Amino acid sequence: MDKKYRIQNAETIPSPSLVVYLAQVQQNIECAIAMVDGDVSKLRPHAKTHKTAEIIAMERDAGIYKHKCATLREAEMLAQNGIEDILIAYQMVGPNINRFVALQQTYPDADFKVVVDHSEAVTALSSAVAKSGLTVKVMLDLDVGMHRTGIPVGDGAIDVYAQIEASDGLQAWGLHVYDGHIHDEDVTERQASCNKSIAQTQEIQDRLSAKGLEVPLIVMGGTPTFPMYAKTSGVEASPGTFIFHDYGYTTLFPDLGFTPAALLLSRIISIPTPNRITLDLGHKAIAADPDGARGIILNVEDAEVGKQHEEHWAIDVPDSTPMYIGQEIYVCPTHICPCVALHPFYYVVDTDGYCRGTWEVTARNRSAA
Repeated sequence: MDKKYRIQNAETIPSPSLVVYLAQVQQNIECAIAMVDGDVSKLRPHAKTHKTAEIIAMERDAGIYKHKCATLREAEMLAQNGIEDILIAYQMVGPNINRFVALQQTYPDADFKVVVDHSEAVTALSSAVAKSGLTVKVMLDLDVGMHRTGIPVGDGAIDVYAQIEASDGLQAWGLHVYDGHIHDEDVTERQASCNKSIAQTQEIQDRLSAKGLEVPLIVMGGTPTFPMYAKTSGVEASPGTFIFHDYGYTTLFPDLGFTPAALLLSRIISIPTPNRITLDLGHKAIAADPDGARGIILNVEDAEVGKQHEEHWAIDVPDSTPMYIGQEIYVCPTHICPCVALHPFYYVVDTDGYCRGTWEVTARNRSAA
């Protein structure tokens, strides 16, 4: 195992626990800034991965003042920690519309933006906002191929954008484009896929401009496509996973240059057979997403992950592997984002390799004041 992950006082940390390495977090922030050639105005990192006030402070210290988020609680956390430019990349529906209005009233200095992809959402948002006397910046969520949310490129997108601009209390503020369907491992192929997204976005921008509708802001992408949009003029890039990174992205996209900065510390609680150990790391502590291996064992050679239960994880090891009850096992998760949401706090390891306390995962819950 890479020595940078060895915790000098691991005996003080109960298991299973989420552990974050500050040196690697700082390195990932610096790597992201280097990708935009030092122009932090192009960076709008997504808070959904870390959900933590102290990480926001680290990014703010690096000159990053714009953020994206998915939940009202994340937006609240950002506002509470001095971030004034906040994009909530999630369509407000039902009670969340009034909760959003209340959030904006609570933090009047924060420049909130939300996304929409449907005429009905525009109407409902406008009705609530107009009653409050506020003005909200609204971005059109474009579907460029993922087919999860967003409106397809076409006349419908133009109509909804025009509706935003014409609605009471709303101000059309640009385009939001998430391309989570792009998983090309080859950099050239990934760039080609991004070029298709850029072309679709440019088409809508040109058509809106022809109708006299301004597009003040374009926000695109996630971590895998971040290097491409980092070099695209007129676009803000919004990586999220990069801050902690994980085994999945490290394996699929080694070109990104980020380093896993969050691991799960587990321990052997049983040795049922000579070639099997059982960890105290069930799927209540590590994400059950994606399918297949949910993590990789770093400090046991040739370990093969087996069946996982709520509080247990069976691991097959070679017969000659020296194992003992209580042995510390370091696991790099395949997908870090949902792992963080499973833990109310994580243990922080300083640059000397010592755990110095915990940081709360502030925006883990979905409530908003």
